Amino acid sequence: MKAESKIPGSGPVPNVSDDYFRFHLPHVHLGPVFGNDWFALKAESFARFFGTPVFLVAQTVIVAIWIAINAFGYTKFDVYPFILLNLAFSLQAAYAAPLILLAQTRQADRDKAHADADAQHREALALAAEQRQTLAAQQSGQIMVLLQQNTQLTEVVKELSQRIEVLTTDMHNVVIQRKSA
Repeated sequence: MKAESKIPGSGPVPNVSDDYFRFHLPHVHLGPVFGNDWFALKAESFARFFGTPVFLVAQTVIVAIWIAINAFGYTKFDVYPFILLNLAFSLQAAYAAPLILLAQTRQADRDKAHADADAQHREALALAAEQRQTLAAQQSGQIMVLLQQNTQLTEVVKELSQRIEVLTTDMHNVVIQRKSA
């Protein structure tokens, strides 16, 4: 249950700290880049793996071993000019490029959705701050009116106290005159 504050003359203001991610909920479907099934998760991890140092070092080691065992004559399955190695690189590029492009496209969509959600959140915060400022201004005005009324009442009480004092003095004088007469 969300806590809400009420500003006189306006609608309810949600407590912004309650649910920061409420603007991100419409974009949850963009979370996994390729979907939620097994292939999608493996494809995403494969696309992410391409740019890592582990991949680059492993590929360099494999290519060096490949060239070494074929160049020094340990085996003859792919002799110079290493056509099978070129075919392997072409096959790798044929799969890597679309996976990377898909990942970049979906990441851009996800980033845009999150930027939109963040903008909505900032707008909600700005609106709430503006409403709080309006409420503070209204309350300050009400306090000034109450202080003015209090000052007027204090002046009335002072006048009445002075009248009571005058009446008390007059009555005291009348009572004293009757006793002495």
